[in-house]
Amino acid sequence: MNILHIISSPRGGASFSIKLGNAVIEKLQQANPSSTLKVHDLTNKPFPHLEEVHLNSFYTPAEQHSAEMTEAIKHSDQAIAELLAADTIVIGVGMYNFSIPSTLKAWIDHIARAGKTFNYSANGPEGLIKGKKVYLAITSGGIYSEGPMKAYDFTESYLRAVLGFMGITDITVFRAEGVNFPDLKEVALDKAIESIVL
Repeated sequence: MNILHIISSPRGGASFSIKLGNAVIEKLQQANPSSTLKVHDLTNKPFPHLEEVHLNSFYTPAEQHSAEMTEAIKHSDQAIAELLAADTIVIGVGMYNFSIPSTLKAWIDHIARAGKTFNYSANGPEGLIKGKKVYLAITSGGIYSEGPMKAYDFTESYLRAVLGFMGITDITVFRAEGVNFPDLKEVALDKAIESIVL
């Protein structure tokens, strides 16, 4: 098994999403001792936000690329190659303003490419990334999986939608919630780790 760990939190050792993601990986490695692990920390090696040169490179045949396009498309090609090489992807996601961190959105913008990870056909869109397993390690200061704030959660719903559009539909979510609540923060991560069943 080849495991890819996508880190999107800039908080390092203090990050709940990194700790939860690492707990998922630890259980994966226990179950698959010969597995390999690739860690991509999007905060240390961020993807640029899409600019005109990136979009032009995506929609221009490779043989017609200028030197600038060839350089601009490298980020996307490398990210897609990492994704294709992985059997299992663990994505750490701290909720920022009800959604995902901008570093993670930039990564998605580079991997969601027509002709590479999805296609449009006469039957509509078709995802091209098959046979992958994704674990989302989502953390939030409040409670968003249920209750009055559920409507504000655009983390899980967005990631399920965009990954599913690319063909990745086998997704399991683990959540550490209420990490900013005095009565919950001490146990939120432990409860999330205890919930991990692969």
